[in-house]
Amino acid sequence: MKVTLSFEKTASDDISIMVDALRASTTITLALNNFKKIIPCFTPEEALKLKEKHDGVLAGERGGKMIEGFDIGNSPQTAEGYKSDKDTLILTTSNGTRILENMTSTVLVGCMVNAKAVADASVKMAESHIDVVMAGVKGRFALEDFLASGEILYQICQNLNDCEPDDYAKAAIMASRDYEALKDGFLNSTSGKRLRKLNYEKDIECCFEKNVSDNVAVYENNELTLIKD
Repeated sequence: MKVTLSFEKTASDDISIMVDALRASTTITLALNNFKKIIPCFTPEEALKLKEKHDGVLAGERGGKMIEGFDIGNSPQTAEGYKSDKDTLILTTSNGTRILENMTSTVLVGCMVNAKAVADASVKMAESHIDVVMAGVKGRFALEDFLASGEILYQICQNLNDCEPDDYAKAAIMASRDYEALKDGFLNSTSGKRLRKLNYEKDIECCFEKNVSDNVAVYENNELTLIKD
């Protein structure tokens, strides 16, 4: 099985795993404990139009800050615990939702909290090629995405007898093996420092919890729902 790591654009026509570790992937994963579906969108204006159509809960951020007039920001803990009679979350973020727009393969959403679950699902679904795709930050490399991708890639290779990771993937796996260093990387990455200044340290701590969720979101027909067994 070919296993690769990419940045922003996938190299696979088979299975791709989108990783935006701080925080979109984690928000999506945990929000599916609370909502039946998530509609990702690419601008706040589009989100407002979707709210009129679907009567969902509006969630989103720009620069880490909650968008004015929205119900919640891009906080995984808030999305999971938000009390509402609505079953749809409409989500727009700076990076992760933008990456989904151009994906043509079957896309799963991965992060630290569901690393093993998304790895297991990808191995079960893939025919020949699994590509883990880092969202980054506005076109720049993001340390937390590299580290979370390394954990997912490690779990993928634990599942395969014929795992053939490229060198980029091997580097991410090696970087992710020291969990204490990984947590420090999340907290002190560029994104981590920005979120800490905005008083979102609890969100960061939630995002580096390892393998605490079995939720795996799949992106189909412009919606994110839990993958079916």
